[in-house]
Amino acid sequence: MSSNKKLKLGLPKGSLQESTIDLFKKAGIRVVSSSRSYFPYCDDEELEIILVRSQEMAKYVEEGVFDAGLTGYDWICETGADVEMVGELIYAKSGFRPVRWVLAVPEASDIKSIEDLKGKRIATELVNFTKNYFKEKNIDVNVEFSWGATEAKTPALVDAIVELTETGSSLRANKLKIVAELLNSTTRFIANKKTLSDPWKKEKIENLMMLLNGALLAENLVGLKLNVSLDNLDKISGLLSGLRKPTISPLQDKNWVALEVIIGANEAKKLLPLLKRNGAEGIIEYSLNKVIL
Repeated sequence: MSSNKKLKLGLPKGSLQESTIDLFKKAGIRVVSSSRSYFPYCDDEELEIILVRSQEMAKYVEEGVFDAGLTGYDWICETGADVEMVGELIYAKSGFRPVRWVLAVPEASDIKSIEDLKGKRIATELVNFTKNYFKEKNIDVNVEFSWGATEAKTPALVDAIVELTETGSSLRANKLKIVAELLNSTTRFIANKKTLSDPWKKEKIENLMMLLNGALLAENLVGLKLNVSLDNLDKISGLLSGLRKPTISPLQDKNWVALEVIIGANEAKKLLPLLKRNGAEGIIEYSLNKVIL
């Protein structure tokens, strides 16, 4: 049954687009977009989704163009948008970790600290935040906007750059060294403050946040099912340390029980051989889409 109610939701186009669409899929919401489209198909009829750059998202949400949206904390800081932070979603383009804005200089540079940048020129896309950062440190620098290829601009055009990095590998490849870390950023689910006064939209946003959080939590977890004889139950139970105590169910053979538990994916690869050696049988590992605590 279709609903006439709609939540206008902005999703990030660009580097976060693919990982965001994957996250929504795991949360149970299918979003399909072509490379040229800004209006993707969504199988949730209560969502009207538009793709925009993360840099623009917070302002659109503040102005009510979108009821809610996903963007980086860095761009909320950069634009100074007055929005409600619904929650934090720790994922990025290539992993489940925060990204960093760092100050970098050529490996051969004499610049060793941010104080050495007094009177120097810095290129970055994060202009306002960088200016405010150095202003608070009382260090006079010249910050200019970079239209791209920022890592290639030093030392020929500027003395230093402030650039986004996940692993630092691109900086090292360009023979740059990190002098300081200016900002840690994660993806944030934000909402227009007036939107949250609408009970239906507020509940829809909260439900979305719950599903997305559940999908992220499930990324690093797996479920295990196994059969254990009563003689080995205490020993096997001692090996399992899931979110809760294992679920124990009787089997047709009264001397055996079935156990089910959720554990860390990295833990599972070490645990399965131990379970087998200690008498467990019929061990099944399965992936999870969502875990709601």
